[in-house]
Amino acid sequence: MKDEAARRRPLVKWGVIAAGWTLFGLFFASQAIAVRAYDGRPLMLGGTVAAWLLCAYLWLALTPIVLRLARRFPLERRSWRRNLPAHLVAGVLLAFLQLAAYSWIASRFAQRPFFDTFRNIFIGDFHFDLLTYSAIVGLSHALDYYRKYRERELRASQLETKLAQAQLDALRMQLHPHFLFNTLNSISVLMAEDVRAAQSMLARLSDLLRASLEKTGAHEVALHDELEFLESYLEIEQTRFQDRLTVRMEIDPAALDARVPNLILQPLVENAIRHGIAPRARAGVVLIRAARENGVVRLAVADDGVGVGSARPEDLMKGIGLSNTRSRLEQLYGAAHRFEMRERDGGGLEVSIEIPFRDGLEAKRG
Repeated sequence: MKDEAARRRPLVKWGVIAAGWTLFGLFFASQAIAVRAYDGRPLMLGGTVAAWLLCAYLWLALTPIVLRLARRFPLERRSWRRNLPAHLVAGVLLAFLQLAAYSWIASRFAQRPFFDTFRNIFIGDFHFDLLTYSAIVGLSHALDYYRKYRERELRASQLETKLAQAQLDALRMQLHPHFLFNTLNSISVLMAEDVRAAQSMLARLSDLLRASLEKTGAHEVALHDELEFLESYLEIEQTRFQDRLTVRMEIDPAALDARVPNLILQPLVENAIRHGIAPRARAGVVLIRAARENGVVRLAVADDGVGVGSARPEDLMKGIGLSNTRSRLEQLYGAAHRFEMRERDGGGLEVSIEIPFRDGLEAKRG
């Protein structure tokens, strides 16, 4: 398909050029007819249209030469003084050639001497043809500048996309070591208390890392895959906290196919456990919600723990997990997302995210 499109492109280009020259001939023919009508002279519709179309198609035949000269001698800032004389000479020669060809054809049809016809046409039309040559060169340069502008715009857009992709990769790679460090620290603490539980956590961590590596390079996954990964992580944390940690999930089935950032819920849950559940002795609850409504997906992680305490929400946002999450959302969705942290009325914190709803098919089309 691409090869066929590439073969058709020159035909389309020259079809447009031919149509342009046809409009050129008809425009000036209509002008000449209008002048004759105003002066009360015979209109000579057929002859006038034929004469101007002949003029236009002769220039159509010369257009490839003019375009090649325009590319060979560009009138750019650094080279216009050097190349302008070449265009002056070429313009004179091609105008002369076009008028000579037109005069020869016209003299054959009118059965007049060639030199008489050429002299009359040359005196009246030479400067017009010189301007026509200049117009072709100018239009060629304008189209070339526009093409280069579009190419620069496309390259800039591609570079911007690559930069955003690189930033997302860097943020995600920053998150993985942070998650791994915290989990290994939990296992280290558990080794002194329950070796079997620590070994179980290591096995689950191995499964978790394997699942994480399988999705390397994916910045978005289906919500059901994200929840499956999160459940593996929660198994590790529940092994550590045992009866002190209760996890509840309120998941809207309509949201399960939504595309969400890969590994977006784990740092929020980790933050809730670390700051809400771990600091106190009694049991606590972590609530995970997901819902689809009015074209958006709302995710929330809440705990009934100690809340902000003496710290400020802005300070908590500076932690690696939350700041990384916020940065990833900004990179992926720009202004089309919402990320908030608030204290709950009954105690504890809630972090909520709102992103546009997209399922797998929409993500492929996007």
